[in-house]
Amino acid sequence: MSHTAPAATLENSVVLDGDVVRILDRRVFPARIEWVTARTAHEVAAAIRGMVTQSSGPLYAACAGMQLAALQARSLPVDAARRALTEAAGEIAAARPTNAHPRDAVARVIAGIADATTTAELVACAIDTARDIDLEYRDAGLRLGRVTIELLPANARVLTHCWMDAYLFGVVAAAREADIRLDWAATETRPYLQGARLTAHSLRELDQRVTLITDGMAAAALASPSGTGTGPIDAVLTAADRVSLDGDVVNKVGTLGIAAAAAAFGVPYYALVEAPDPAAPTGADIVIEDRDPREVLEVLGARTASPLVTDAWYPAFDLTPARLVTRVVTKRGAFEPAAVAAHFATAPDLYAQPLTARGRRVAASPLQGAVPA
Repeated sequence: MSHTAPAATLENSVVLDGDVVRILDRRVFPARIEWVTARTAHEVAAAIRGMVTQSSGPLYAACAGMQLAALQARSLPVDAARRALTEAAGEIAAARPTNAHPRDAVARVIAGIADATTTAELVACAIDTARDIDLEYRDAGLRLGRVTIELLPANARVLTHCWMDAYLFGVVAAAREADIRLDWAATETRPYLQGARLTAHSLRELDQRVTLITDGMAAAALASPSGTGTGPIDAVLTAADRVSLDGDVVNKVGTLGIAAAAAAFGVPYYALVEAPDPAAPTGADIVIEDRDPREVLEVLGARTASPLVTDAWYPAFDLTPARLVTRVVTKRGAFEPAAVAAHFATAPDLYAQPLTARGRRVAASPLQGAVPA
């Protein structure tokens, strides 16, 4: 196995650069490499809301935005600095209501500055906490990858929808650790085409084999003995923006249909999330973001619908019920959906070491709960 693994451009797409945050504009990537400059936390929130960055990107942007807000509060009295960071946190948390990552990140930063008694202490605590969240999330992606690889047959053919971001990078890295190669099928993912532009591009940068399909081809690929040409699909893997404590999965709209097709054709569906959301006891507690329906009438800024068409509907996410999910994969193991709350009672470092160091892989079982170390 090669010791010089290739990297993907999108692995580092948010940068705190002095007193500004630079965010790689995923709306135009990879056709153009453009960076959006945010000079305030308000502008960071606007970039998140405007889809400049998606998936894991809002978490990275939230962390950078809180660092930026802390740096800009250096000259304020401590109480005013705390108010400034609290205001910044509120704006960032509200930018994408279904994606809980920014909400949780800024809440942790605010908790981290609770006991600060001076402005200098407050700024240092905010910056250190935000950096820790960023690093821990990247590590969580690798742990998720290690759990996922143990569920798959060697050299598996997998279908993914939309853009898994850090989780995708974690799965690829874990596959390298285990010295296996994956064969990917990626949906294009309308209307922003994240699958075509971000997922497929990044997989090729990482030297992965990937076949691009339209959204409407997923069921056909799952039903076909030849999949997308190389053999039957072994599993569906997607990220999850949120997972409720009863195992419902909220992810990019279209996931529900793919999960239903996977269940119909006996293909396991694994939803990857750092942890289930304790603030969502059931799927009904998760707000599904409705975006501007005009986004459905066009693709990448170019109108594709007839000029006579004026009505459209765009829920950015859908909810896949637990009964269609084979396992919810977290950084602590793989859980039956109804038992995903056991994540919080599971040892946190089961997947801290490479799979090769742990010495074995664990096959999935229909009756399995958490996958043991």
